[in-house]
Amino acid sequence: MDIPSPEPKTEAIALNLLQRQVIEYFVDGVRVLGLPPSLGEIYGLLFISPAPLSLDDLVRMLEISKGSASQGLRTLKTLGAVREAEGNGDRRTYYQPAVDLKRLVGGFIREQVRPHLESGKSKLQRLQETALQDVAPGEREFYNERIDRLESWMKRGGQVLPMLQKLLGQ
Repeated sequence: MDIPSPEPKTEAIALNLLQRQVIEYFVDGVRVLGLPPSLGEIYGLLFISPAPLSLDDLVRMLEISKGSASQGLRTLKTLGAVREAEGNGDRRTYYQPAVDLKRLVGGFIREQVRPHLESGKSKLQRLQETALQDVAPGEREFYNERIDRLESWMKRGGQVLPMLQKLLGQ
């Protein structure tokens, strides 16, 4: 019986202190945004790398799974934070960071904030219906005030977003 041999282990590449600190800086940033730390690790390493890196480079240098690196790159590409780059002439795909703040913020607004605001409209409608049907009349005023506050926040967000995108040139 032939037992397949395991994939050869690639040796991890030690990151220098500056690289580790930059990566941690971006990990902290994505945590604030509620995104997975692996996105900060990948973007941070690409940001501080003088040459584009492949998926295999990211896996080896960050010591993360290929699946995690692949999913992270896909998400970062969707956000406009990472793009494909010219590589070393081999068949691998290489990546580099987008370092234009307008592009980064614009991508985040387009992919994260705007969909949240859109889905929030229907959620507010359901909250209003629930407050009418399932809340005791004595408590309705309080709940309706809070729902009105949420609706006001949503409207303000909807007004500020286009101005922010215009400011950023999106």
